[in-house]
Amino acid sequence: MMQETEEKQFTTDPEQIMQHRRMVEAILFASENPLSEADIAERLPEGVDVEAHIADLAQAYSTAGVNLVRVAGKYMFRTAEDLSFLLRREVDEPRKLSRAAVETMAIIAYHQPVTRAEIEEIRGVSISKGTLDVLMEAGWARMMGRKRTPGRPVTYGTTEEFLVHFGIESIKDLPGVQELKAAGLLDSVDVALEKMGGMPNPAKAIEEADGQIDLEDAIAASERGVGGAPEAKVEAPAEDNMA
Repeated sequence: MMQETEEKQFTTDPEQIMQHRRMVEAILFASENPLSEADIAERLPEGVDVEAHIADLAQAYSTAGVNLVRVAGKYMFRTAEDLSFLLRREVDEPRKLSRAAVETMAIIAYHQPVTRAEIEEIRGVSISKGTLDVLMEAGWARMMGRKRTPGRPVTYGTTEEFLVHFGIESIKDLPGVQELKAAGLLDSVDVALEKMGGMPNPAKAIEEADGQIDLEDAIAASERGVGGAPEAKVEAPAEDNMA
């Protein structure tokens, strides 16, 4: 039997089109989190061209005080960049991360999926489980699975919240080594990066790791409160005092 593919039929009534656009606008405006086209479409009636309305709204708001932006493959309203200074007093809540946490996060972002032992090898110093816990509690890092190697170590990677926080579409858009150096994030891992031949490609690494990690084991470990394989049981010195 031949299976017929149904094409979506969008309304052509001008009044309905305008009403649908207002609906899409209202849904995006009221949401605290970024929404995908599918998230928006499931709340709307049939005949709504969500993609077209998003494009029109993005254009309409491009010169407004708030912009419709795409982050992590989803959409959300954000204050226009040139007006962000107006809200700093209300929304800025500095969260001081230790040097160890900042360096660990940078390594996770650029080397994911990466194990704790690999993070320690790059930093040249052992890390406490607390450092990883802080990053996971902040919602920036997550367990991606267990590597199918001896010891079955847990691998770590970035989250959607990490992309949203830094306003980037995907890990492919992470800044290059020069930008990170300028921000002071690579001071202690410069040498390691040079030995490795430069900045790694996290998107490619994740693709190559497909099938080499087991997510179910990582989820089970998380539910039991286990942070990693035996290699993770390292008593770290006061790493934040490292030069």
